[in-house]
Amino acid sequence: MEQTSLFEISTNEPLASRMRPRNLSEFVGQTHLLGENKILRKIIESDNVSSMIFWGPPGVGKTTLARIIARETKSEFITFSAVTSGIKEIKKVMEDADNNKKLGIKTIVFVDEIHRFNKAQQDAFLPFVEKGSIVLIGATTENPSFEINNALLSRCRVFVLKELSNEDILILLKRAISDERGFGQVKINISDEYLKVIANFANGDARSALTTLDMIVTNSDENEDGSITITKNNIEECITKKTLLYDKNGEEHYNIISALHKSMRNSDPDAAVYWLARMLEAGEDPIYIARRITRFASEDIGLADTNALNVAINVYHACHFIGMPECNVHLTEAVIYMSLAPKSNACDIAYQLASADAKKMLAEPVPLVIRNAPTKLMKELNYGKGYQYAHDSKDKLTTMECLPPSLLGKTYYHPTIQGNEIRFKQRLEQIKEWKKTHQNTK
Repeated sequence: MEQTSLFEISTNEPLASRMRPRNLSEFVGQTHLLGENKILRKIIESDNVSSMIFWGPPGVGKTTLARIIARETKSEFITFSAVTSGIKEIKKVMEDADNNKKLGIKTIVFVDEIHRFNKAQQDAFLPFVEKGSIVLIGATTENPSFEINNALLSRCRVFVLKELSNEDILILLKRAISDERGFGQVKINISDEYLKVIANFANGDARSALTTLDMIVTNSDENEDGSITITKNNIEECITKKTLLYDKNGEEHYNIISALHKSMRNSDPDAAVYWLARMLEAGEDPIYIARRITRFASEDIGLADTNALNVAINVYHACHFIGMPECNVHLTEAVIYMSLAPKSNACDIAYQLASADAKKMLAEPVPLVIRNAPTKLMKELNYGKGYQYAHDSKDKLTTMECLPPSLLGKTYYHPTIQGNEIRFKQRLEQIKEWKKTHQNTK
């Protein structure tokens, strides 16, 4: 059988749309709601669907799930847009739904981004929800406690949808490659390693993952046999964020600012002042230099001398007030201070370590115990349950964990013994010892 070329496949419809799950067996994720004997699955399978709100981040299947519910319950499916649907259009569709009900036809009205509907639009649904003419399914990425009218919210059950795991995303990506609705008619050679890169990049968003895969495949060269081999270069071209440097005076501009920075880091005030003079005499903007010194104060000194940042900020303002050539003395004072100050890059390393986790790991939800709970709904969802208020304790410390479960015990800040930072190191050690002792006594 002759293999179909990628370019013979109709790609007018986005891959994410072509691969939309058609039933519960194809739906991936949300096992806390749709797993065996879970609440939402039982509601759907028993055809006992009532009005509900799906609250969750983008790309987790809110719209898809609403379509599956309509299909499984043999209901007419109507969608509304906050942008194009006025009160008149809503009431007309509601009247049609009333007539359908008399004929024994169920109507599911799906409102995507329901938080964008104003109060009048939301109120227009209310009487029809109350008398059962429609089943309203709203989807929102925003907290429904704040964005949906209380009267309407009280008549809807809220289901919280979670970000998809990398494993969930991988299932969808592999299905898109093998399924005829996706790229199943073409042999796609892509390693599991690259699929994992795409899954990580998607950050729990199925739509983003499939869109990225679509872009990578369609922008890759076709082999002589009609197959497509995805390379590292293909991946990088589509998902690497590239930034362009602002270039004022060419490469030398960055060489000299680098020389200034490294001279201060090496505690060499003479070299630092020389490179400062080279920049100012060449016409460099003093505000630019002041900004770089401010960065240095935290990146290379940090808590070893907390006054370094104060000096940098004061010099920045002085440059604004006075300007060149008089502000050259302020900048000189700053670079000498930075050069002679004790050095610590512990703050910078702490951020880099945390940033690495943030980039490579799926963004996890804030632990319930430290979430804010200003509304009844949020309290019912256990927001803030078990929170320990530090000021209520004698030592102003608690044993409460604030990191996500998968990061418990992770350490990002490693203080040095340079300058004042030794005091922060000692304080941190006291805190950790206190928590260890009191954790063991619980």
